[in-house]
Amino acid sequence: MTCASILRMFLLYLQLRIENNKTMDLINKYVWLVDTIYKAGRITYEEINQKWIEQEMDETPIPLRTFHKWRIAAEEMFHLNIECERKGGYHYYIDNVDEIKRGGLRNWILRNISISNLLLDCQSLKDRILLEVIPSGQEYLATILDAMKTNNQLSISYQGYWRKEVTTFTVYPYCVKLFKQRWYLVALSPCYNKVMVYGIDRIKDLEVNDEHFVYPDDFNPETFFEGCIGVMVDEEYDIETVRLKVSAHQSNYIRSLPMHSSQKETEWNDDYSIFTLEVRPTFDFQQEILMNGSDMEILSPEWLRCEIAEKTEKMYNNYKK
Repeated sequence: MTCASILRMFLLYLQLRIENNKTMDLINKYVWLVDTIYKAGRITYEEINQKWIEQEMDETPIPLRTFHKWRIAAEEMFHLNIECERKGGYHYYIDNVDEIKRGGLRNWILRNISISNLLLDCQSLKDRILLEVIPSGQEYLATILDAMKTNNQLSISYQGYWRKEVTTFTVYPYCVKLFKQRWYLVALSPCYNKVMVYGIDRIKDLEVNDEHFVYPDDFNPETFFEGCIGVMVDEEYDIETVRLKVSAHQSNYIRSLPMHSSQKETEWNDDYSIFTLEVRPTFDFQQEILMNGSDMEILSPEWLRCEIAEKTEKMYNNYKK
């Protein structure tokens, strides 16, 4: 299943949630079943029913025939293999569970649907659940995914933060990326003959062209963003080993939510920890460093340490006044 098809499935889910309660009720049950088996690792049909009665507050157990219908539908929807180990009591498990663990998008979809269901079932707590605001532009996401699926060119009217005027141009949509509650479009600009990143919330208008483009076999979204934290891909920065000294208190946050997949903790004590990352020290990365304030210190490379020191000195001078 491609990224575009999974994202499209999620958007379709949100639409159907509003339009067809019966269909969505079934999808909710499929998600619940997958989530239950995934969390348990291995679980019997009887244990699944027990959790159903406890969590859904429904005294009626799931009939065996209905359970298998849900299982088969969940397999088809999420491209999973739910197998049964007959030895020791017929335990059900997800055979290709590694795909969920390493396939961030599929896991993201499952988690988001589960959370959406949880929040929708807690309408009585709506004033006590605070969510982050997502900027405008999401109305274009479905159109972009459609164009990606059919390899159609896009004509977009775009206004960058540093431009006063809106410009209209054609791009070839390659992929999309979510970062800090904002969606970004990664597309080839035929004008510059370069793959560029556009904030979807800065798109003023968008149309799908009749003309198609050829998606290059040698383009890989993960490779394109290799070593990057965020969405800025600056080829002026090589991937380097960055060593960070982090206070013991802040280390708990960095440890539980790594800054990058390459992050390793190489030293720790009661006062601080040392982390190493293989990244491009772009603007986005430097912003992450500065956001941690005095709890985080660059140890190497030396040029980056000096650059961060210069920025913090400017900040100090601003407040010194």
